[in-house]
Amino acid sequence: MIKISSLLAAVGLAQLLTVSAYAQTEMALYPDRIPNAIQAGNQETSEKGYIKNVSKPTLTAFLPPAGTGNGAAVIVCPGGGYGGLVIEREGYRVAKELNKAGIAAFVLKYRLPSDRIMKDKAVGPLQDAQQAIKTVREKAKEWQVDPAKIGIMGFSAGGHLASTAGTHYDSSFIDNPQTTSLRPDFMILVYPVISFEGKIGHKGSSANLLGASPSAERINYFSNDLQVTATTPPAYLTHAGDDTVVPVSNSIRFYEALLAKGISADMHIYSQGLHGYPQTPSFEEWFGRCLHWMRVSGFLPAQ
Repeated sequence: MIKISSLLAAVGLAQLLTVSAYAQTEMALYPDRIPNAIQAGNQETSEKGYIKNVSKPTLTAFLPPAGTGNGAAVIVCPGGGYGGLVIEREGYRVAKELNKAGIAAFVLKYRLPSDRIMKDKAVGPLQDAQQAIKTVREKAKEWQVDPAKIGIMGFSAGGHLASTAGTHYDSSFIDNPQTTSLRPDFMILVYPVISFEGKIGHKGSSANLLGASPSAERINYFSNDLQVTATTPPAYLTHAGDDTVVPVSNSIRFYEALLAKGISADMHIYSQGLHGYPQTPSFEEWFGRCLHWMRVSGFLPAQ
């Protein structure tokens, strides 16, 4: 005979799994064909929270528990130099913390640039970011999201992708029959790659995205400090002064470009932190400052 306590425990576990499955739902980013794609075998690999060779992009929705959401949403773009995705540390973990603040989070597993799988690898990740924004905005009611509070967050090369989405939204690289706005309402950029110019550009990200010998026109187009306009969304930036992988000049240049166009921006530079914030600042420290900026900027309710 099954004990009542065991039965209740089993039911409770089933309910927990059901809630988890609902709260964390991975879906194909494109319902039909993937734009700009070349027919090629799927060579994706994953090890210890790091994914390589992404050719089939997905969006994983992390929704806050019922009754705790505040309407804000953030699309999260992990980094990895456009050669991989640090999807656990800079994706899923961040999404769960956003949920704790009542924010709906959507982790974007974007295509990694490759001539093997794309006709034009330079625009593949941007297509995926635009599709993610479009998807969240069109499903805002279903996911209980305010369509005017949809932001994008990116780390390192993911920060480059997020800032590209924020500066190139007027150029649609995807099918958009409903002419849904592709403009993120805000950007959160964490030790981001911004520029591909000169010494401050991250050589690995540039080579992976644009190739070994990109034209000056392409370098300028994807150096996002040069693409800021009066309608670029507001941004929060955080970086470390001792970052030897992606120089802090990237964030400083973008911040100055935003201010020059009258765009609201906030930036916090740590004297120590290196690239990726492996030890300092703590997650709670830098992430707390992001939430504070979202509150004072009106994207989150005041505490």
